[in-house]
Amino acid sequence: MLIAARLALSDLFSPAFRSVMLTSLGLTLLLLFVLWLVVEALLAWAIDINVHPWLATLITILTGIGLLIGLAFLMAPVASLFAGLFSDRIARAVEVVHYPFDPPGRDMPILEGLRETIGFTAVVIAVNLIALALLLVPGINAIAFLLGNAYLLGRQFFDAALRRYLSAEATRRTRHANRGKVFLGGLLIAVLAAIPILNLTTPFFASAFMLHLYKRAIRPVPSRWLDFDVRT
Repeated sequence: MLIAARLALSDLFSPAFRSVMLTSLGLTLLLLFVLWLVVEALLAWAIDINVHPWLATLITILTGIGLLIGLAFLMAPVASLFAGLFSDRIARAVEVVHYPFDPPGRDMPILEGLRETIGFTAVVIAVNLIALALLLVPGINAIAFLLGNAYLLGRQFFDAALRRYLSAEATRRTRHANRGKVFLGGLLIAVLAAIPILNLTTPFFASAFMLHLYKRAIRPVPSRWLDFDVRT
């Protein structure tokens, strides 16, 4: 598992990953900027121009702060949404660099990939909402956040990685048979997801990490090139 994590971390700095990450993060910032402009315009239209000037200023400041917090909350889910759209490119980059002698995985059909992406984004939003709620519960918030995230994120990313190679039923069986590894992998992902700014890289790291975990520690017939890193 440590080897898989090390390889996934190094993948973040590879040219193929940088291209996907920069594209995804650029689209994320663009979408959030457009959303900011739309909400600002709606607020400006909604505030009565006849309201006392100081009250209008106060409302503008408070709504601006609220909008800033809301966009900060949306940043990770939106980044995850775009990362999901590029998941096949991420997987192919890992396969080409690390496992060139293995049969390549199967890209998801567009509709199936879109469904998986929406489901994944919903999980990320749910995880962030739970994290915000648990901040109000002293003593258990950090533990509950990590354990809940470990299960949800581990399962989501593991299934996404294996669906390139296995059917839905085979993926479910493999996950169940390796639930301990999947949970520990999810725990590592959850730690990264808890760190501001770095959590934007979580979808990319997790996608590569779970693919490496499957290739190197789970699949029943290991490749003869399993311990060979073609970049070295």
